[in-house]
Amino acid sequence: MNGLDWAVLIGYFGVMVAIGVWSHKRVDNVSDFFTAGGKMPWWLSGISHHMSGYSAVMFTGYAGIAYTYGVTSFVTWSFPIALGIAIGSKLFAPRINRLRSRLHVASPLEYLKNRYDLKTQQALAWSGMLLKIVDVGAKWAAIATLLSVFTGVSLNQGILITGGITAIYCTIGGLWADALTELGQFVIQLLAGIAMFVAVVMELNDKGIGFFGAWDEPELQGHGEPLVGPYGTVFLLAFLFIKLFEYNGGMLNQAQRYMATPSAREAERSARLSAVLWLVWPVVLFFPMWMSPLLVEAQKPDGSDSYGLMTEQLLPHGLLGLVIVGFFSHTMAMCSSDANAIAAVFTRDVAPVVSAKARGWSERSGLIAARLTTVVFLALSMAVATQVNSPAFKDIITVVIKWVAGLMGPIAIPMMLGLLRPFRRSGPTAALTSWAMGLLTFWLVNYPIHWNVDGGVPLQYQVSIPLAVSLVLYVVIGFVRPEDTPERMAIIERVNTDGDGVAAVPAQTAKERVAD
Repeated sequence: MNGLDWAVLIGYFGVMVAIGVWSHKRVDNVSDFFTAGGKMPWWLSGISHHMSGYSAVMFTGYAGIAYTYGVTSFVTWSFPIALGIAIGSKLFAPRINRLRSRLHVASPLEYLKNRYDLKTQQALAWSGMLLKIVDVGAKWAAIATLLSVFTGVSLNQGILITGGITAIYCTIGGLWADALTELGQFVIQLLAGIAMFVAVVMELNDKGIGFFGAWDEPELQGHGEPLVGPYGTVFLLAFLFIKLFEYNGGMLNQAQRYMATPSAREAERSARLSAVLWLVWPVVLFFPMWMSPLLVEAQKPDGSDSYGLMTEQLLPHGLLGLVIVGFFSHTMAMCSSDANAIAAVFTRDVAPVVSAKARGWSERSGLIAARLTTVVFLALSMAVATQVNSPAFKDIITVVIKWVAGLMGPIAIPMMLGLLRPFRRSGPTAALTSWAMGLLTFWLVNYPIHWNVDGGVPLQYQVSIPLAVSLVLYVVIGFVRPEDTPERMAIIERVNTDGDGVAAVPAQTAKERVAD
């Protein structure tokens, strides 16, 4: 990097902080901070939903998969995400929006107290927060490692810089700041992605290879196959099932984008836009990665440094800085949205249970608590990031794929399926049992069983079996021991209907939310 690249990077950080300061004026209460007061346009919500699903892991871990295996990186990652969101646009997005508009909640988990019971809500809240700390920690480590490669700053310094800037804008501006910075980040990503795409095409032409002839080169033999290596049919189906839950609200931050729109219809349109973006835009981002074996020789065994090497080799200064900013935009978008979601869960779901004082918070006190919680979450995730063995990108991709995908299911199953009428029989017994046994299954499959199987348990089973166990138990226990009380049925009806005569639930105070 030279002075021009640094100017682009510093300018980007400055704009992010400025957006946070401007967004501060739009945040008057907790609802504004966590759900934008239900006033976010569907197109902004859709772009924010799309951007909050990326991180720098795409340019490291998934770049390594693209370098090694080719197009399977798209087929087994962004394609199932696009399909899962498209399905969820009808199945989950409108119902999650009604959590805010009809039940008047500000956290995606807040409704669980009435849908199941307080124990279930707390179990899902605590496990979700802990999982997110690890997840975001891995992403800080990924972006900090890229920063160290390009600028020479240490890993810990990189974590502090990126985490500190993110903390400023998302803490003072809430979800509005997240969404508006993600819009700016999307524009930056668009310019950087197209610049890299054009640079790779021009380099291929200079080598006499051509756009279409590249696939016939020996270095790309087998790279056009959709399912190769450990990423086979079982992995694709498992990943589709996981992403159906994860990217429609199971990891909480995407649920907030649906809640932030004015109506259920707008939430559905938001999801559709995100699905289209996930189907189209990653192809532009992945193409340079697919071509990377023709242009660079990765120094790391898993090829995770290939994209970084290409940017240094192909792009002039200024554009290089723009692509590096693109790396940051992905990670900061996801981490800031995660921070806001976890702050919502702690402030609305956990704090009133563990503290009597929290039950009497005024709007101002609740907003202060929300901002403090955001800072604490970011600090904890940054502390975890310092413990990740970041030079070995395989460790980061393992956390993101195995831990998050494997542990997300047991948390998401009761939350997401609890919205749907066909699962109305499943109550707190089904929810808690499926959650606990899913977590236990993850530990058994990934550790004791994995250690005692020759070659270990394949990745697709490590991530899919815990979710499958949770799903089966949730459904079966619901039929064996139905707990569909009139109160729980009323909750389900309110999130499944819109303006058809079913009365909405009045807003609850924190004290009322924890009362038995």
